[in-house]
Amino acid sequence: MRLIIEPIVRAALLEDLGRAGDITSEAIVPEEAEVGAVIAARQPGVVAGLEAALLAFELSEPTLQIERLCDDGARISRGELVARIEGRARGVLAAERTALNLLSRMSGVATATRALADAIAGSKAKIVCTRKTTPGLRTLEKEAVRLGGGANHRFGLDDAMLIKDNHIALAGGVRPALERAKRHAGHLVKIELEVDTLDQLAEALEVGVDAVLLDNMTPETTRRAVTMVGGRAITEASGPIRDGAPPRAPSRHFEEAAAPGGVR
Repeated sequence: MRLIIEPIVRAALLEDLGRAGDITSEAIVPEEAEVGAVIAARQPGVVAGLEAALLAFELSEPTLQIERLCDDGARISRGELVARIEGRARGVLAAERTALNLLSRMSGVATATRALADAIAGSKAKIVCTRKTTPGLRTLEKEAVRLGGGANHRFGLDDAMLIKDNHIALAGGVRPALERAKRHAGHLVKIELEVDTLDQLAEALEVGVDAVLLDNMTPETTRRAVTMVGGRAITEASGPIRDGAPPRAPSRHFEEAAAPGGVR
């Protein structure tokens, strides 16, 4: 895991330290000053990103003594300690904000996922993440989803095919989009299709597909769609799943729409 996350943590530290380093601490804190610090939870939740956070301190000052008091994935209470750091004060201060940003962000993702996973406990459903991740932090955020009890969808555009509405529009329909995808895909590549209507779903099932993503459907339409599929494909549901016109989710304030002949 370190091999994967170290470049992310180094980039985050470099973003913060810039060209001259922590000029405030260098001006005020004596070079020989040492400090003892703890990281404690301000509210209950699920810990995630702790490995990345502690790595930030290690990279900032290799001589620091770092004690991990819990593991990623642990459920913690308000005030509970997750780590102790001792050593050169300048090194602690230089890494502090980067470390806490990573830890807070990932723990928030894990905690939110845990709440959803607990809500569906006892069912056969799974909470699955998307590619709507913070640029540069996808590996950490998807790990946080797993730590919170969720599962990962594809990691990028290269490990599975997901045919969305823009692909369907540019291909000229569900059938030609699926047929082209099948001709192109390797034998280990799964093909998923996003559908907005039951008519699209019926056409997809006729052609054949590994999975269908039921997008922004009402609960009743979702039930009908799952019945139509009848186990012939994996079913996923996304977007506001509620009766009436779905409101725009924050992540959907900006979107692109494709049509035959161009992208507008």
